[in-house]
Amino acid sequence: MILYGHPFSSYTWKALIPLWADGTPFEFRSVEQFGAEFAALAPFGQFPLLDDGGTVVAESSIIIEYLQRHHPGPNIWIPEGDAGLRVRFLDRVFDGRIMDTAQVAVANALRPAEHKDPHGVEQGMKRLRRHYDWLEGELGEDGWAAGDHFTLADCAAVPALFYADWIERIGPERPRLNAYRARLLAHPAVSKAVEQARPFRHYFPLGAPERD
Repeated sequence: MILYGHPFSSYTWKALIPLWADGTPFEFRSVEQFGAEFAALAPFGQFPLLDDGGTVVAESSIIIEYLQRHHPGPNIWIPEGDAGLRVRFLDRVFDGRIMDTAQVAVANALRPAEHKDPHGVEQGMKRLRRHYDWLEGELGEDGWAAGDHFTLADCAAVPALFYADWIERIGPERPRLNAYRARLLAHPAVSKAVEQARPFRHYFPLGAPERD
């Protein structure tokens, strides 16, 4: 299998983490070196993209579900029944409510000066803080997003909370969310993703802090 992506890409992290955690054999190809090869396969020009012997799978959540179905390992990324619904729901929360909202500030930083939208950023950060507060009330004092097992929801939480905290600090008033982020970063597969991405921190348009 080949996974196309970039080491600094949030959604690439999301797909890499289960591959590493399960010990699944694969080759990683950075789009910086294999851009033309990737573009010939990518239906939307977005990464990560998985090529499993000619079967092309797009979208990070779908890649993880595909891996569970066709290349199962020791981890259950999406459990059966209502527990699976909870995992899928939290996956959508981290991607859509945390990651996408945080990206409002990133996108604004990349705009030319005449198109900056400080009001839009302010409103986006208000929404992000509200989402943080919701998560603070949902998370336990230990364990993972949806219970005792590291799942798809945690794969989504890793890049979402990692980068969102760079943009809008979670803050000491949310101790459970801060502690959960710290547990995520201590996971061996997550630590590997963070270290692999470290040389590319200059890509972050708002300036990458040194605390992580």
